[in-house]
Amino acid sequence: MAIKKLIEVALPLDKINEACAREKSIRHGHPSTLHLWWARRPLAAARAVIWASLVDDPSSHPELFPTEEEQHKERERLFAILEDLVIWENSNNQDVLGAAKKEILKYNQGKFPTLLDPFAGGGAIPLEAQRLGLKAIAHDLNPVAVMINKAMIEIPPRFAGKAPVNPDARASLLNTDWVGAHGLAEDVRYYGEWMKQKAYEKIGHLYPKVQLPPEEGGGEATVIAWIWVRTVKCPNPACGCEMPLASSFVLSKKKGKEVWVEPIIQNNEIKYNIRHGKCPKEKESVKLNKGASFRCVKCGSVTEKKYIHDEFMAHRNDTQLMAIVAEGKKSRIYISPFEEQSQIALSAMPKWVPEDQMNTNTPDLVSGRGYGITMWKELFTNRQLTALTTFSSLISDVIAKAEKDALAAGMENDGKGLDAGGQGAKAYGEAVGVYLAFAIDRASDAWSSLVSWRNTVEASRNTFARQALPMVWDFTEVNPFSGSCGNWSDACVGWIYEAIKEFNGTNLGQSEQFDAQTDCGLRNIMVSTDPPYYDNIGYADLSDYFYVWIRQSLRDIYPNLFSTMLVPKVEELIATPYRHEGNKEKAKVFFESGMLSACRQIYKYSQEKYSGYHLLCL
Repeated sequence: MAIKKLIEVALPLDKINEACAREKSIRHGHPSTLHLWWARRPLAAARAVIWASLVDDPSSHPELFPTEEEQHKERERLFAILEDLVIWENSNNQDVLGAAKKEILKYNQGKFPTLLDPFAGGGAIPLEAQRLGLKAIAHDLNPVAVMINKAMIEIPPRFAGKAPVNPDARASLLNTDWVGAHGLAEDVRYYGEWMKQKAYEKIGHLYPKVQLPPEEGGGEATVIAWIWVRTVKCPNPACGCEMPLASSFVLSKKKGKEVWVEPIIQNNEIKYNIRHGKCPKEKESVKLNKGASFRCVKCGSVTEKKYIHDEFMAHRNDTQLMAIVAEGKKSRIYISPFEEQSQIALSAMPKWVPEDQMNTNTPDLVSGRGYGITMWKELFTNRQLTALTTFSSLISDVIAKAEKDALAAGMENDGKGLDAGGQGAKAYGEAVGVYLAFAIDRASDAWSSLVSWRNTVEASRNTFARQALPMVWDFTEVNPFSGSCGNWSDACVGWIYEAIKEFNGTNLGQSEQFDAQTDCGLRNIMVSTDPPYYDNIGYADLSDYFYVWIRQSLRDIYPNLFSTMLVPKVEELIATPYRHEGNKEKAKVFFESGMLSACRQIYKYSQEKYSGYHLLCL
């Protein structure tokens, strides 16, 4: 009789779905906050599918459960284990995991299988396989995805249970029980703060405090954000003013704390004044529809999308500072812009910028490319580029410092880096550098000219609000050194610190760059994966946004992984017509034949022991 696994017979789907829905509200500590990836699968679903694929259904063992009633009773017992297993708060509950692992061993000859995910992406499946005791192997063609998986399943186990090496921790926290990756997380937090201090010494002058007006109590305050608006010259020859392309003039919609910007016309110039109270409806926005159509605040002329497009393509557009947001004792303080703040921002000149071109064959990926933006550096202001390149330049310094402190703390001096499998001081310093490089990627998501201001909650929105890069007409430039939205300590390093603490796997995982259509040599293993979504997401094109930064930080640590200037695209298994002369049928054939090849490889890997394989499509 063929053995049936639990997943083939029945699952407590309501409880699994409930856990998946609950997971969407988890932010701090969730692995998805380590680094952005598109179309991540819920951890609860991955955990459930892997476990239920390894545990036999009771009907497969009539010698143990001869009647349907006994089988039902045993199935309910297994359901109870699974229902506990998928709860987010039980992710690292050793009693719950222990019960789940016991069942896996029972039905797999007392051994934990090896699991391969050939399309690992954001890493949900390999991470949950590792959590359940399996040897997890993550393959992906995309180097950003490979690094995400390394940071989740490969690096933390090497340093599990180790105390932090930074001087403050060694002096004051020696008796702390450093479980899992908590020690590593503490060092990432410490050296991240060290980077912030060093960066402030270099570029702090570009982020000056602001003088508060008397009605706000006077004195100085730290700026949270500068809100800029893109402009073009009004098409009306009789007007000719520099018209703002504002999506909204409303800065705060909070009840009783409403704030808006009033554009004041002075000859052909527009000045901006902060006003409190509800914004008059006619002044709330000059944007007329979903596209790029705006009304001039001076003469009322309406621009068509083509005019805006042509002005941007000819680089006749500009930006103006529209408002300044400062930290108050109890709430945000909004200040009218003034020349000194604008000039300081515009004076920034980065020493290095990523000179890489966007993939101009996909105009739907970044709507800004339709407005003359063709290079990744053009998505950032000069001050943002200066901040990102300054923090990035400190990665090598922080690696050296962490290695030196690790040696002082007594860590082995094996001279091996992460790429060589090192587990001593050199590799540890590089590990700290990896996570802080991830913090720079998080910073690039928070510090771009495609970041908008959320006036309902008075905070900035990240660049990737969805799986594309839409044009933002009035954008937010956050202060990395503030204590509020988008800052380095909390929004970049802090979220990574919380995520690392949740990585408690002790069995070493493995993450490699590999094409799923090529035989990787593995046999007698389990395969579980979430394959690419046909033409729904251009992973390689999107991840270039992060690759240009992470490559700058980590190419000396992983030279082979970051050997290309941009993410490999030709071999990427998606149905993208532009890679096939714009022919949809050729793109379809490429994807379907490629998936067939990948499935044939999967069959080879699993055929000796696992007669089937699992394509996890959630």
